Amino acid sequence: MSARKVALGLAVNVCRFVVALTFIFSGYVKAIDPLGTQYKLQDYAEAAGLAGCVPDYLTLGASVLLGGAEFCLGVLLLFAIRRRLVAKLLLLFMAVMTPLTLWLAIADPIKDCGCFGDAVVLTNWETFYKNLALLAATVVLARRPLAMPRFISRSNQWIVVNYTILFILVSSSYSLYTLPVFDFRPYHVGADIRKGMEIPEGAKQPQFETTFILEKDGQRKEFTLDDYPDSTWTFIDSKTVQTEEGYVPPIHDFSIQAIDGGEDITDSVLSRKGYSFILVAPHLEQADDSNFGEIDGIYEYCRDHGYPFYALTASNDDAIAYWRDITGAEYDFYLTDETTLKTIIRSNPGLLLIKDGTVIGKWSHNDLPKLNYSSAKLEDTEYGSIPERSVARKVSKILLWYILPLMLLAFADRTWKFSQWIRKKEHSNRIYQFFKGKKTMRKKIVAGNWKMNMNLQDGIALAKELNDTLTNEKPNCGVIICTPFIHLASIAQFLNQDVIGLGAENCADKEKGAYTGEVSAEMVKSTGAQYVILGHSERRGYYAETPEILKEKVLLALKNGLKVIFCIGESLEEREAGKQNDVVKAELEGSVFNLTEEEFKNIIIAYEPIWAIGTGKTATAEQAEEIHTYIRSIIADKYGKAVADDTTILYGGSCKASNAPELFAKPDIDGGLIGGASLKAADFKGIIDAWK
Repeated sequence: MSARKVALGLAVNVCRFVVALTFIFSGYVKAIDPLGTQYKLQDYAEAAGLAGCVPDYLTLGASVLLGGAEFCLGVLLLFAIRRRLVAKLLLLFMAVMTPLTLWLAIADPIKDCGCFGDAVVLTNWETFYKNLALLAATVVLARRPLAMPRFISRSNQWIVVNYTILFILVSSSYSLYTLPVFDFRPYHVGADIRKGMEIPEGAKQPQFETTFILEKDGQRKEFTLDDYPDSTWTFIDSKTVQTEEGYVPPIHDFSIQAIDGGEDITDSVLSRKGYSFILVAPHLEQADDSNFGEIDGIYEYCRDHGYPFYALTASNDDAIAYWRDITGAEYDFYLTDETTLKTIIRSNPGLLLIKDGTVIGKWSHNDLPKLNYSSAKLEDTEYGSIPERSVARKVSKILLWYILPLMLLAFADRTWKFSQWIRKKEHSNRIYQFFKGKKTMRKKIVAGNWKMNMNLQDGIALAKELNDTLTNEKPNCGVIICTPFIHLASIAQFLNQDVIGLGAENCADKEKGAYTGEVSAEMVKSTGAQYVILGHSERRGYYAETPEILKEKVLLALKNGLKVIFCIGESLEEREAGKQNDVVKAELEGSVFNLTEEEFKNIIIAYEPIWAIGTGKTATAEQAEEIHTYIRSIIADKYGKAVADDTTILYGGSCKASNAPELFAKPDIDGGLIGGASLKAADFKGIIDAWK
């Protein structure tokens, strides 16, 4: 393999791993935080002027699908599954996302695109440059998808595909029902909220302004903390915006305001010694009330043991009154910014337990702590201290449930494929040859091409004679007879195909349909034939078969389990012009070099110098060897030396019993495709005996 091809393959696979790992990480952090991804999609909708036009269930479904799709595409690329399709889909994805992120960088409608969720926050320009690099990498992958070696064989790829889809959907569902498996936000368990709000000494402080929207007598107005009105006004909404740049601490917008009078109790809540429960419900009108009984039980538990219980919301008085009406809630509500509440916990409602200002517990409304009037004090329960759910333990679970099974599958699959390769290709495996102490050879073949000769009765008689003779006198090579269509089914009934293979002289380039007079590959296979000749110079010359037509024929033949004897060769004019190498290379590239390595292993090449067929002229053994050596070299360039060494290349130019021994003695000539000399048993056997 040339240095250029090695470098190109290395570049393609570097791009493969970079894109795959980026998509896997990006998709996973989105998939395990579907609500966070939904919030970001809603930000996009608002920036596009579509706020309120898209139902929440659609944005939630889109968030699950987006994260799952990115993760699955990354895994499929990593394992080189459906390489062409996946490379095109990734290119399409990046072709859409790159211009979008350029718009985000220029217009700056939102501060963070959310491509890596809360795990890695990039500026809009950083995101654009990242996407530009990924776009370039996907272009490389789309141009050379087959340069990516598979980690899993095609027969086992469905396991990876289905297991990956199941894993990511289960991960999203679990995170949606409880809480995200990994919490990258500043309010994670173990976080000291007060420290998260600190600004280093000397750092420029950003300025924020919280605006409250209130209503009185049908009139809505905006107020700040400085001019907050009396209790005769009804709270509608609040929002916090940054008014000046500066150092922004991880937690910069956490505040707790009393509903009546706007008193800020943030410091008193965070500085209090001991435990405090905080119920978080960004929108009470949308909150899940199915477990309100457990929430009320926890509130009563707090009241009995003297623990403060705060309910934080961004909803207005009507929504609070409605919640109290349907749940019988007796706890007090306080106002906090909507975005902050959504950041604190991905559940509506969700429960937070803090101790001395540090988060020690977080629960979804579907997974609340089991606390009631009969429970012990918090310090005597499992909930009273930070749980031992380390990142390493979570990563270990993912390794155990997803990565380890796939690694074991890949190892087993590669081991199986290697053993299969050893069995099939012993002669090209140097390790095997070393231990066996001898060199085996690729298959030698003598194939007869009857062309349009002999009626059915004469054909059957010739086949029977050959069958009887070669069954008694085992040949030292493979023998194939390729007959007109009308002979196939009849001859197959008595032919010993362990001794003589049966093939057709042609097949159609269509699978089935209204093509009068054509014979499909499936029909050929159904007769009992194992081979088919394609690309013969007479088919190219008399019937104008082009490389594209032959490409379709080859694919259909292989699809139906036929081995292909593919003919190539130059005319007299091309030989005299010294273009023979260019001609055979173009014929291979046009019709069979599109095949995968596994598919190409079912191809037998037949070189037929057109100028030496039926003209009485014969290429010398040296001329034949020279072109055969060249053909093997371009196969090696395409598929590697092992495949080239294993490919049988036949000579198809006026080969007779008299010149066969000299031709067959050449190292790169593996037999012959015989025309007229195959129509008589004695002549054909004389060529076969040249291998003795």
